Amino acid sequence: MSVPPFATGLQLLFSHEQIANRVATMGAEISRDFRDEPVLLLGVLKGAAIFLSDLARSLTVEASFDFLAVSSYGKGTKSSGEVRLTKDIDESLQSKNVILVEDILDTGLTLNYLKKLISAHQPRSLRIAALLDKPSRRVQPVQADYLGFTIEDFFVVGYGMDYAERYRNLPDICILSPEMR
Repeated sequence: MSVPPFATGLQLLFSHEQIANRVATMGAEISRDFRDEPVLLLGVLKGAAIFLSDLARSLTVEASFDFLAVSSYGKGTKSSGEVRLTKDIDESLQSKNVILVEDILDTGLTLNYLKKLISAHQPRSLRIAALLDKPSRRVQPVQADYLGFTIEDFFVVGYGMDYAERYRNLPDICILSPEMR
């Protein structure tokens, strides 16, 4: 696949094929763990939307969706350290098997905030599916139950992830160099 003109200069980290294979494996793990039980995939907007869609299609168990949105980055490249809920869930989570779907597990601030928020809704179970993990950036302990890839401290875009709302539509995950920010 050729690189679109707006993406020139990005460095490929994971190809669409590598992502698809890993997401399929994660879907098989979730399907095995929940067997015949339905799950609610709770996606963190906007970055996890594409990942959630592909993950849902890889499941062999019944799945429904809901979304919430938080902000900790604004338009920058570093977390502000303060997490704000900008879109709440639409349905009850009580007694449901909830899988929180996130694009990147980074500092741990956002996921710990969301874990507390979701736990207050008394789900039957709560698990985390993260496409990427950057353990070197962790300031609060948190771990994904289902993980795509562990990466170094790169600023990545594509496959739903952005820089100032750009690059979300790339099928691959690429490294955005400091010169491009």
